[in-house]
This record gives sequence, C-alpha cells and structure tokens, in this order.
Amino acid sequence: MAFNLKSMFGGGQNNDQERRSNERVKLPDEATILIVDDSKTAIAVLKKTLEPTGYSIISAANGEEGIEMAKIHSPDLILMDVIMPGLNGFQATRILRKDEATKTIPIIIISGNEQATEKFWGLRVGANGFLAKPVERSELFHLFREHLKKSELI
Repeated sequence: MAFNLKSMFGGGQNNDQERRSNERVKLPDEATILIVDDSKTAIAVLKKTLEPTGYSIISAANGEEGIEMAKIHSPDLILMDVIMPGLNGFQATRILRKDEATKTIPIIIISGNEQATEKFWGLRVGANGFLAKPVERSELFHLFREHLKKSELI
C-alpha cells in the first residue's frame, strides 16, 4: 500500500469538490497559527494546507516547546496534538489555560483517537474544539471560522 498524504488528512475527489464550494477563511496577514505535534509529517501536511490561505505558521515538537512558543509569539490559534513525548497535549493545554498570557488563545485538539473520552478530556482541560485524524479540511476551517470570529480576527 502506497503512502498517501491525502488519505492521511481526509483528501479525495468528493472532498475536493466540497472544499471548493466552501467559503475561504481569510485572516489578516499577521494572523499566526501554532501547530504543536511531534510528527514532522503531520506538521508538514497542516502547513501545506494552511499557508496558501495567508496564515503565518509556527510549530513546536512537544508540549513544553508549544507552551514556550505560545508565550513568546501569542498565536491567534493553537492546533494541539495529544500524544507527545514529555507533556502531552492535555497537560500542555491545562498549563496554557492557567497562564494569564495564554489563557484566551483558542486551542483545537487534534488526535488520532476519536473516542468520546479523548474529546471529553480535551474540552475539560480547556480546549475550544476537537478534530480527529485524519483531519477533514472543511472541519478544520469550520473550527477556525468559529473560534477566530470570537477573537474578532475575521
């Protein structure tokens, strides 16, 4: 079986047609998205999806680095993986929510585990949304619109 990035992140012909019919999310040039994931492949795929829309993308390889990047760069939104070495995504989200400088940044948990408990814990520790891998592009942009409008960026 060949490796296919589109299948990993929900691509396909039907999705391409659906994607073209959806309204594009356009942010100001200064809008920044922080991707926190230990998978270089997942970061690369998300960057490839997001950069053409005008987002500025920064990334971190683990929870500790993600917390530091959030404090330094104050991103407009964070995409947080759950399973990572060191601090996992739940722990990192909880720490970001307790910090005055980062507590209002929207955080979307992205996980390969779609169980209800995973989503429950993500929301309980302070995440604003949850996406299961493979990430559907339309769902990703729907959550962006929802949470960035609350921040009055779009």
